[in-house]
Amino acid sequence: MALPWALAVLSLLPLLCAQSPECANFTAKPITNVTLDWLSGKWFYIASIFRHPEFNQTIKSIDSYFFYFAPNKTEDKIYFREYQTIGDRCIYNSTHFSVHRKNGTMVRKENDTEFHAHLLLSKSPRTFMLSFFPEDKQKMGIAIYSDKPQLSEEQLNEFHEVMECLGMHKSEMILTDEKKDQCGPLEKQHEEERKKEQEGAKEE
Repeated sequence: MALPWALAVLSLLPLLCAQSPECANFTAKPITNVTLDWLSGKWFYIASIFRHPEFNQTIKSIDSYFFYFAPNKTEDKIYFREYQTIGDRCIYNSTHFSVHRKNGTMVRKENDTEFHAHLLLSKSPRTFMLSFFPEDKQKMGIAIYSDKPQLSEEQLNEFHEVMECLGMHKSEMILTDEKKDQCGPLEKQHEEERKKEQEGAKEE
């Protein structure tokens, strides 16, 4: 399931501005090398609203979710490692996304189907939001990601504002809970293995 993988790229801003003047306060930017550097590292999926029935069902099953981005600016790709907790299980996956700089999108392909996401940069320097199916009110979704497992009140309020701009209500929002995370041990194992590989490469 391509969810809530997420990252991508650009601008929801024209859509938002057309719906409400206050939406002009949000800043959207095209994908550049600076953007890719900024996206590098560990992120937590915090909350979302999805009206797409299949996506909505999927996010309801996710208790906790974090991931790592490793952009390759030469290839215009982002390599991606994700850790999902569903019930008492940790599910790990690694893949990559194609960066379409020209139209500002990030694309993940699964079984000959492409999934697109649009990046809305936040006022907060360490959160970002992704919009899915912004042109389809029956399927549209919005998700927020942070470099910490919880949002500040200010960050959460901004997310609520974006929801309102899209005609959604905060009662529809589905939250994750990092206290239910079961992936910590596997993440630690992977980091230790990666460290050993790096040390071995240096010795060579």
